[in-house]
Order: sequence, then C-alpha cells, then structure tokens
Amino acid sequence: MTVPETRYARSGDLSIAFQVVGEHARDLVWIRGNVSDLETLWEQPRFVEYVKSLTAFSRVLIFDKRGTGLSHSVHGVPTLDARMDDARAVMDAVGSARAVLHASYEGARLAVLFAATYPECTTALVLVDPSARGTWAPDYPWAPTSERWRSTIQEVAENWGRDDFLERLAVEANPRATSDDAVRRWFVRHLRRSASPGSAVAFNRMVMEGDVRDILAAVRVPTLVLARPAALDEAGYVAGRIPGAQLLGLPGEDGVYWLDPDVVDTWVAETRRFLEHTPDEPPSDRVLATIVFTDLAGSTMRAAELGDRKWRALLERHHETVRRSLTIHRGREPDTAGDGFFAAFESPTRAIECASDIREATRSLDLELRVGIHTGEFERLRDKLVASPSRRPRERARPRHRARFSSRAPSRTSSRVPGSASKTEAYTPSRASPGSGSCSRSRRAQTARATETKSSQP
Repeated sequence: MTVPETRYARSGDLSIAFQVVGEHARDLVWIRGNVSDLETLWEQPRFVEYVKSLTAFSRVLIFDKRGTGLSHSVHGVPTLDARMDDARAVMDAVGSARAVLHASYEGARLAVLFAATYPECTTALVLVDPSARGTWAPDYPWAPTSERWRSTIQEVAENWGRDDFLERLAVEANPRATSDDAVRRWFVRHLRRSASPGSAVAFNRMVMEGDVRDILAAVRVPTLVLARPAALDEAGYVAGRIPGAQLLGLPGEDGVYWLDPDVVDTWVAETRRFLEHTPDEPPSDRVLATIVFTDLAGSTMRAAELGDRKWRALLERHHETVRRSLTIHRGREPDTAGDGFFAAFESPTRAIECASDIREATRSLDLELRVGIHTGEFERLRDKLVASPSRRPRERARPRHRARFSSRAPSRTSSRVPGSASKTEAYTPSRASPGSGSCSRSRRAQTARATETKSSQP
C-alpha cells in the first residue's frame, strides 16, 4: 500500500495533519486513543495491514490530534470541544458530509461528543475499549485515582523521550506485540516522534480531566462497542448508557489492538457486519446543544433614572457588546427580549467563555448582568429546538447542572456537560461555525463520489 500524502486542515488558527486512504463511498474517521505521528505509523507493517483491511469497506480519514505528531503544537490542555472542531475540520477539508466514527480509549470521548452534537454528520459509532471518564469516581471505578494521575504525570514530565522509559511504556501496554524486538524498537521511535515532553504531559492531563458520562444518553446514532476481556466492564458501562448500543467481546490483551492479528480479524468482521446492517436513515432529530440567557437586573429602575434617550443609547452599547462576543465565540442570536438575549452554542465551553466575556464587558457600562447557561439534549422541530420531553423530569431533579452568575460578583463555572436541559423554550439551532452548512454541501459532494465509486465497480 502506498503511503498517503499528509495534508492539513484549518481548525481555527491551527493546522491539523491528516491523511485519506481508499476510495470507498462510506467514510470512516479514525480517532486514535493515544499520541501518534502519521509518518512513523506507516513504518509499522501491522498498521499498514490494518488500514488496508479498513479500506475494503470505507474511505479512511486519519489525523494527528492537536499538539501531537505533525499537527499544530498548542499551549495548555486542549478542550474536548476544540478537538471536536478538529475532526469536523478534517471532514470538511475532504468534503465528507457523514462518516462512521471509529475510536478507542480516550478517543471515544471525542467521538461520543461529536455524535451527540452532530448527529447529521455521524453515520455510526464504532468504539473499542472506550473510556468515558479519566479519573476514578464512585460510579466509575475503572479510571486511575487523582493520586495515581499526579504520579504518572510527574513521571512523564521527568522521563519522556528516554529510550528506557518509552520502552517500558510500550511493553507494559503491549506485552505480546513488544516481544518482537522490531515492534518494540518501532514503538519507542513512534512515541518519541508523537509528542514532546510538554505535549505528552498535556495529553495525559487531557485524558485525566475528560468526562463524557452525562453525554452518553444523548447519542442517537447506531453504536457498536467492542472490548477485550480486561476492558469489558468499562465498555459495558458505556454501551449500557448509549441507547440501542451493541456490546461485543474481543480476544487479546495488548493496549494497541491493531497490533494483534487475531483482534483485527474479529474487529473487521464484526464492524463490517454491523455497518452493512446499519440502514442509512435520516439523522436523529435530537442534538446536544447549549443555550445562554442574559438579563439586565434593575433595568426598569435604571431606565427611569437615565431617561428614555440615554437609556436607549446605553442599551444599544450593551447590545453591540453582546453581539460582538457572540460572533467571537460562534454563538447565534435567535431571539432578544427587551434588554435580554437568548443565544445558542454548539458547545458548553464556548457558551461559558462567551458569557464570561459579556460579563466583563458589561461591567464597563455599569450594568448588572445575570446569565443562565443550560446544556442538554434537544429535539429539532422544523427550524427550532425544544428540550426533549424525556429529559425534562430528570433536569428538575438535577438543578446542580444550571450555571448562573452576575456581572457584579465573581463567579465559578464549569464546562462539564450535563445530561439534560432545564427549559422548554424553543429556539433556532446554532450551527454557525467555520464551515457552517458544510454538512449539506459535503453531502452533495459525497453523494457524487458514491455514484462515481458505484459506477466504476464491475
């Protein structure tokens, strides 16, 4: 198999390295679960054979996560939302309207969030040994404790890049495959090329901090979860919370499953069977979204103090400030009510950052701003979204997921995504992002490509 050309997709200000393999009508985006380097992957014959098997039933899109391999280096820990943008940017760059998301371990979190946010762009999920949370919790005992993570991150910071350390990581995670000296030497070289010490630390922090437990129930696409014996309980947790998900066991013990030919044969057979029996149905009407409400406290009294003319001028400055922040953070303004705004976002992180910016900017106007942020599962009704009826009772029982703060007091907010929304008001969905409308445009291109592929087959 010829090594594909490495290309770059623009995701905001960053460049994401990716490759496209095969010419099948079905697209499959492979979101790997560890740091990686696209170039050295192709030096491993078992990787080549695995990708070759995937091209029998899909066009494969592979990319290096931001901050790793050939992709743009970053400062700090990338958010799940930002990494979701990277996957979308890669799909847009090749005109992919809809794809199967194939992910393992930590990469499964990105795939889950993507599928819940963009069901119209997701054909199906195929998850291998998925992880929903990085740190131990009473209801998630499979993840390392905070103390264990601190020790691990310190060790990575002090030793990443050394042959003996990287070899130890490779052998501990893949005892069977690394019994082959050639595989072990390749692993060390591949890990060193995949990340600098700082990037390796950031990646481990990202794995530690991730948590998509509350998003699992919002996934409304066909899902296949496969797991080796050691990961079966954790995979069962994930599969049990995704509506309609199928759970299948795999043989093998190595962390990198595609290094084991027995695992690959089973995985390919089960995945191909699953996809062939997955109907190409219209995407679900349910999506994950975040809405922001703003309101000026004491506006009636303030308007009386200033008089109509001065109050209108101040209100116009306030509106300009809010709309400027909405533009920067890719929010959409489906509605305003007097001095309040009703905005929609594709991710909670952008919503929180936008609300914080609005709060800071409003202080200079000597206005007291109240903000409410709600994230959850919504249903599309024509051109609007409403809170899913099946989720409303749960929200009433879980008020801790609401975030509110005022412009005149310090606030503490969290970007942890809740599992439900708290309001039933309808609003126009925000799909405004770089490449807005790209799913529909890419769908036309993908349909044309599928027709060409079908007509070229004997």
